[in-house]
Amino acid sequence: MSLPAIYASVAEPARTQALRRLFDRSVLDFRKIDLDTLTDLLERLMEGEAVHPIEDLREMRRRLEADRRCYAFFHPAWPQEPIIFTEVALTRGIASAIQPIVDPESKVVDPRTCDTAMFYSISNCQPGLRGFSYGNWLLNRAMEQLQTEMPWLRRFATISPIPGFQAWLSESAMSENAAQDELLALCAHYLLRVKQRDEPADAVARFHLGNGARLHRLNPSSDLSPTGIRRSAGFTVNYVYELNELERNAETYRRSREVRAVPEVARLANLARPLLSNPPLVA
Repeated sequence: MSLPAIYASVAEPARTQALRRLFDRSVLDFRKIDLDTLTDLLERLMEGEAVHPIEDLREMRRRLEADRRCYAFFHPAWPQEPIIFTEVALTRGIASAIQPIVDPESKVVDPRTCDTAMFYSISNCQPGLRGFSYGNWLLNRAMEQLQTEMPWLRRFATISPIPGFQAWLSESAMSENAAQDELLALCAHYLLRVKQRDEPADAVARFHLGNGARLHRLNPSSDLSPTGIRRSAGFTVNYVYELNELERNAETYRRSREVRAVPEVARLANLARPLLSNPPLVA
C-alpha cells in the first residue's frame, strides 16, 4: 500500500494517532542521496522540493555533486518514498546569496577546500505528515553525518527564506520601494520583534530558533527569483548552528522565546522605529 493510501485508509480522529505510531521517528531510516540514486527517487525529490524548485534531472544532479549533500528520512516499509529531505552546499564561509548555490552551471568546488556546510532547503514530501516534527531531527542527523564525513568543517549555517516578510510589509503599509537600508532595518525588526502570540511571526525563524540556532546575518538582494521577491522581498537570513550551544539555546527559547541574534541585527532593528511610527505612503 502506498503512503497516500495509508493516509486515506485511516479515519479521523484516529488518523493522527495511528500515523504517529506508524511513523515514529525512531523507526525512520536516514539516508544520503547521491548520484547513484535511482532516477525514480530523484524525480520524487524534485516533486517534493518546496523551497528552490528543480526544473529537470540535470539541475537535480548538480545538487548531488561533490560540493553538495542531500539527506532524507524514509520509512523502512516504503524505501522509495522520501518523507522529508534537506539539501546542503559546501562553501568557503557563510554564503550570502542563494543563486550561486542553486545555479546548475556553477563550478563544482573541491569539498576539502570548504569550511562551511550551508543548509539551503528542507522539504516535506508527504502532505499527510505535515505537522510531524521531523525537520529538527533531520538537521541534527545531517550535521552529525557531515562532521563524521568531513571533520574539517568549521561551521554549520543556513541560508533561509523569510516567507512572511513581504506580506508583513504590505499589511503594515510599507513600500517595497523603500531604500535598501530602510528595508534592512524593517527586516531585522520583523524577525526580532513581530510576533505570533509570543513567538516570531516568521515560521522559518520559529523552526531554526527552536532548534537552537542563532540569527547571524540578513542578506538583501539575496534571492531575486520570483518566489524570493514575492515572499521575502529578495531577502534571505543566515542562521548559525553552533553545536556546543544548541541544547542551551533551544532550552532558552522554549522558556522565554528569546531570539538569539548577533548585536548587529539588534542594532538594525532599532533603526526601524522611526519608519514604523511614520510609515511611507504607498502610491
